Amino acid sequence: MLQDLSDHDGGTCAVGSEPALSAALFAPHPLIHALIADEGMTFYYPDFSTHRGEPGVYVQDIYVAPKARGTGLARALLAEVMRHQTWGARFITLGVSPDNAAATRFYAKTGFVARGYQMVILDGKALDSLT
Repeated sequence: MLQDLSDHDGGTCAVGSEPALSAALFAPHPLIHALIADEGMTFYYPDFSTHRGEPGVYVQDIYVAPKARGTGLARALLAEVMRHQTWGARFITLGVSPDNAAATRFYAKTGFVARGYQMVILDGKALDSLT
């Protein structure tokens, strides 16, 4: 499903290896958590808002197979994330591609609101240049 999500996003994102994901999921202090359904999955981890002064959940990935879209599975996965998290989360944050109109509509219908921030990443040689 991670590869399907990458392909859906244009296939330009590398998918983490099974050993890397296993190490992050099953470490003594897991770096990420996952919920897997027959037709969907989500990966998430703790978040914290200094503005709110509250813990939250950051949904790194959520995917529902095309044949299961519109069935309520995405909403159910998000609800399960909130039931399974153990750190008292009061909000969910996630990123959505502006090109993904269906997902954007789903999130708006669910009640998500745009934060007004653009997500950026620093990696590779640029990251190495910090040290």
